Amino acid sequence: MTSADNRPRFREVLEVREYRALWLSGLVSRAGDQLARVALAVLAYDLTRSAAVTTITYALTFVPSLVGGPLLGGLADRCPRRRVMIVCDTIRALLMAAMAAPGLHFAVVCVLLFAVQLIDAPEKAARIATTPDVLGERLYTTGVTLHQFTSQVAAIAGFGLSGLVVAAIGARPALLLNSLSFALSALVVMMRVRERPAWPTGRVMSLRYMSGGIRTITSDRRLRALLAFALLAAFSIAPEALAVPYADAVGGGTVAAGVLLCSIPAGSLLGMYLVNRLSAGTARLATLAAPACLPLVVSAFAPGVAVTAIAWALTGVLSAYQVIANAAFVRAVPPERRGQVVGAALPLAASWRRHEATSSRSDQS
Repeated sequence: MTSADNRPRFREVLEVREYRALWLSGLVSRAGDQLARVALAVLAYDLTRSAAVTTITYALTFVPSLVGGPLLGGLADRCPRRRVMIVCDTIRALLMAAMAAPGLHFAVVCVLLFAVQLIDAPEKAARIATTPDVLGERLYTTGVTLHQFTSQVAAIAGFGLSGLVVAAIGARPALLLNSLSFALSALVVMMRVRERPAWPTGRVMSLRYMSGGIRTITSDRRLRALLAFALLAAFSIAPEALAVPYADAVGGGTVAAGVLLCSIPAGSLLGMYLVNRLSAGTARLATLAAPACLPLVVSAFAPGVAVTAIAWALTGVLSAYQVIANAAFVRAVPPERRGQVVGAALPLAASWRRHEATSSRSDQS
């Protein structure tokens, strides 16, 4: 731990101009994504009247990113990362605007959605890989904490706001708002983030190069261990997927499901704040990770919504160790391979995609 006097605060991180731009642009585009997921669900059901097709539409907001990470993450090393973020956000803005066109066939909407989500992976890899260069060693973990903290706030707020907006203006105008959010994100990065040269890492599209991120992880014991901690997040957020049927099983309704859905994200907010205040380092990873899922055992006894919500919130608090694991993972990767390695890890690191998963489950409820 660091002393109280030297411990970085959120305000200090936000004073860094480039980080402020990365943080703000990411928050804007995530808010647009939240809105788009609800809008796409409404649009899919309006066009097809099929619950199955609507579910497939949700899958299309996640599956392409799982493929795009390992295949396209290396673009964030081979090309200047600032340029990757700007180009990806600009293309996504254009594709989302096209999706909002009246009378567009639903099959075309699905193809465009697949493309939008495929491009998400190199943009996210470039953003994550740039952050250590912007903040430096001392401020980096605090910056990661702030990013994940605000992502959780956005997820909780999005439970109701996105539905209200779509209900008020309609699905296609909501997609146009998401297009605008990508354009604004690209503009912020263009104006406020400094250009840095690309790393000379070879041909982007060779199979050997694209598999290099996986090889880097598997050959490095420290990276394997840190990624394993990230994989544990899948267990701590799994109850969110069961919140609706669990609430029904214990005699609760929609309100009870909403309370349970918010419990783990709300607990993680407190946990992230405490992790940052205490400046917990990698030495505390095992101490925090080991008991993280223990409070979930209470759920088996169906003690009621209130007790279950408290137990789930406690799991959220303990699972904040992911902030430490994520920051240490990125720092441990050679700078010239950050984009490639982060891209390879994105499909596995549930905690890096947590706010998106939470958003989709709230929409389905």
